[in-house]
Amino acid sequence: MLAYANPGRFLRIARRLTPWTLGAAVLLLGVGLSLALFVAPPDYQQGEAARIMYVHVPAAWMALFVYVCMVAASVVAFVWKHPLADIAAKASAPIGAVFTGLALATGMLWGQPMWGTWWVWDARLTSVLILFFLYLGYIVLWGAIEEPTRAARAARILALIGAVNIPIIHFSVEWWNTLHQGATVFRLDGPTLSTSMLVPLLVMALAYNIFYAAVLLLRMRMEVSRRRLRTIRLGLEPALA
Repeated sequence: MLAYANPGRFLRIARRLTPWTLGAAVLLLGVGLSLALFVAPPDYQQGEAARIMYVHVPAAWMALFVYVCMVAASVVAFVWKHPLADIAAKASAPIGAVFTGLALATGMLWGQPMWGTWWVWDARLTSVLILFFLYLGYIVLWGAIEEPTRAARAARILALIGAVNIPIIHFSVEWWNTLHQGATVFRLDGPTLSTSMLVPLLVMALAYNIFYAAVLLLRMRMEVSRRRLRTIRLGLEPALA
């Protein structure tokens, strides 16, 4: 990992990977949506309304995954002082916020016909809403502190504190009585979805993951360039050299 700590080497690799990852994400999104809309059968209970799960469920997975990546990057920055770790965490936050917002919005659209209400203050929904606010708070914190080193340290602390919410989200349907259904894919006894529904869901999940990687590389490139420009303007030695 330390071999890629040099921003110049990272930029060279990222420039090559970005178009390929973006292309793969667009292709997989097209395939996944086509399978979800035209191949997957309607749910025997929820009918056609269940098709929103192909957007909602992967977005909810990504909301958690991106935050876990931010926490991991924050730990790396604290322990090993990796010069790109804070940049990766900062670049991830807006992407995670979008995925979380998408999960909340599609969850409400799904919940209204299924539960008869747009929103309930149950454990799963409330903890995901808290996650959304954690993302927003992290973004605001970076913008509120002008000096990058201080901003990075404060953001790391917030990310690590917010990590407490991750297991709460994951186990909320088991720990508390909730309207939200339990796990249907990642179960010890295997998925409960049929193959015709599981395949489109996993294709969409893969598309979301690759899309995250593509946008992350793009945003990290922008942030490295922005910091280099700031260093030049201040007349200092390159902070990330």
